[in-house]
Amino acid sequence: MTARAMPTALPTAMPTALPIGNGVPRSPGWWALIWTIATEACLFAYLLFSYYYLASQARGPWPSTGPLSLTLAIPQTCLLVASSVVYWWGEKGIERGDQGRLRLGLLVTFIMGVVFLILEGLDWNNQPFTAKTDAFGSLYYTITGFHGAHVIVGLLLNLIVQIWAWRGTFTRERHLAVTNAGMYWHFVDVVWLFVFTTFYLTPRWG
Repeated sequence: MTARAMPTALPTAMPTALPIGNGVPRSPGWWALIWTIATEACLFAYLLFSYYYLASQARGPWPSTGPLSLTLAIPQTCLLVASSVVYWWGEKGIERGDQGRLRLGLLVTFIMGVVFLILEGLDWNNQPFTAKTDAFGSLYYTITGFHGAHVIVGLLLNLIVQIWAWRGTFTRERHLAVTNAGMYWHFVDVVWLFVFTTFYLTPRWG
């Protein structure tokens, strides 16, 4: 009677660290955001083209109530430009592994974005026209309203990334969501510079 062969032990998988990225220079999420930004840029380009076309056809003062006040528009612009700098500062922090710097940058950027929306609401309320007054009023509230909606989307992205940041999700190697949300926020800021120049500055140059 032969002895039974002892069963051989099955090989066990050795634990390995999660892969960093997907081995390509740009992720699908990055490209998706790039195309989203390109699409939104076309939308604003069409809206601003409508403004300049109608302004070129105007037979009277444009706008009819005179140039818009810069009292709130200048602080709005400074806030939004500064918020991009703060976000960039926070993003550079996580690139060095500094979690605290990232969290602070995201938080301050979020607060500045909220204050921008508050100032925009006050500016809307102070205008001597409505969306029904004339073509200028309609374009003003449509374009600045679309931009305000994009600011809200940027704030929501910031809030999501901020929650992840406070949970310690991001590291020096893994922070693509921070980069993507930052790209969108910088896009919103650049669009505002065009909107600000269009509505608040060009009527003063005529």
